[in-house]
Amino acid sequence: MTRALISVSDKTGIVKFAKELVAKGIEIISTGGTKKVLAAAGVPTISVEDVTGFPEMMDGRVKTLHPLIHGALLGRRDVPEHIFAMNEHAIVPIDFVVVNLYPFKETISKKDVTLTEAIENIDIGGPSMLRSAAKNYASVTVITDPADYPSVSSELEESGATTFETRQALAAKVFRHTASYDALIAQYLTDIVGETEPEKLTLTYDLKQPLRYGENAHQTALFYQEPLVVPFSIPNASQLHGKDLSYNNIKDADAAIRIAREFDEPAVVAVKHMNPCGVGIADTITEAFDRCYAADPVSIFGGIVVANRPLDETTAEKLTSLFLEIVLAPSYSKEALAILTKKKNLRIMTLDFSTAKAGKKEFVSVLGGMLEQTQDSCIQDIPANWEVMTDRQPTEDEMKAMEFAWKVVKHVKSNAIVLATSKQTVGIGAGQMNRVGSVKIAINQAKESRAIEGAVLASDAFFPMNDSVEYAAQQGIKAIIQPGGSIKDQDSINMANKYGITMLKTTIRHFRH
Repeated sequence: MTRALISVSDKTGIVKFAKELVAKGIEIISTGGTKKVLAAAGVPTISVEDVTGFPEMMDGRVKTLHPLIHGALLGRRDVPEHIFAMNEHAIVPIDFVVVNLYPFKETISKKDVTLTEAIENIDIGGPSMLRSAAKNYASVTVITDPADYPSVSSELEESGATTFETRQALAAKVFRHTASYDALIAQYLTDIVGETEPEKLTLTYDLKQPLRYGENAHQTALFYQEPLVVPFSIPNASQLHGKDLSYNNIKDADAAIRIAREFDEPAVVAVKHMNPCGVGIADTITEAFDRCYAADPVSIFGGIVVANRPLDETTAEKLTSLFLEIVLAPSYSKEALAILTKKKNLRIMTLDFSTAKAGKKEFVSVLGGMLEQTQDSCIQDIPANWEVMTDRQPTEDEMKAMEFAWKVVKHVKSNAIVLATSKQTVGIGAGQMNRVGSVKIAINQAKESRAIEGAVLASDAFFPMNDSVEYAAQQGIKAIIQPGGSIKDQDSINMANKYGITMLKTTIRHFRH
């Protein structure tokens, strides 16, 4: 008789599927809670103990780890020696394995989980059975996802057996599943023991959605998310309206929320091509948007706007006058949502800003490898630690403006220069191969909008030459904030003193490549 072994933590659809197997003359072996559920539904089963002649023990840790189980899974039906061994030792082949694993991810996701709870939810027998059956997919059909029950049932109904191609695909899925399961355990225990430089990097992600294309239309792309929810992240945001997110949308939105979380006061951020084109803060979100828009009313076209406060009707009206890809906020008034949803393709998203904390690590792929670093959230980078390098001390207004500019410049692609007042950016120079080039771009932008008066300048890294300081001074800049640390620092200090500029040293660099 053909046999199936069923042992599942996720009972979704299992009774229906088990009944379909029984209807095809398949005998079912089962364990513990699964056996009780099937028996209660009138599905005939035999216990693992009846097969092995060995009792379940050690709180269920040992029940399926037995030659009469694994021999039945691993024995090759096309090798005479295997058939002989199975007959000699009374091993009855198992042709179907339906197993899903202890809920380790769900367990460690609980707020107050203990190490003991986590360890007890590491499945051993389940992965062993899955791997044994998947290795022998030439003969064994192995299922770990309830979503696959209908297709297997259909094949059995149509032809009385599963195809080789189906068994092979299911086996590949099993190994992806067990690899992900083990990777999550490895990550959890690595964090527990405090290992910061593991010799193996075992990451796992779950598919969130396929994307229409990548950076360009000829590139394919997929969107994956971490298996454990990261509260303040684009994968955890909710989309209320509009087209599906694109690859570039996701990267830009991620950049925008990183900037928005820098501010406690109402703030609006506009991002284009991974760089901020405008940032504004105010007492109200409407006024913050006005400042954000005024910072660069040209580049915001086709950009992404993120607000760190609920959006009201007035702000929504202003947003709809622009072509935007995404609007993201903690929430929307009923009136604001009605206004915004009139734009058919506008992606409207929500995200809980109360969880806006920086994560610990981030990863970037390179050809043939992966880079890991901690996120740029240096807690020592505060005004109290900054040092005035020049003769002239900053005014109170200049100090506030430099604090604002410094929060923004860390999110601009290097070489990065930000000109700002205490409430908004007025010029941004990004991604240039030399620093003075970024200075000129930022200053030209500020001059075009006639906003350079009273603006300060922030540089993400030190000035290797004093030409940037001199150019800024000649254009009317009176205050500069930069990390310092160049062997030519004194040249920049001398130039600042020559023009009566105040210059602060933070000692913290904020390169962003």
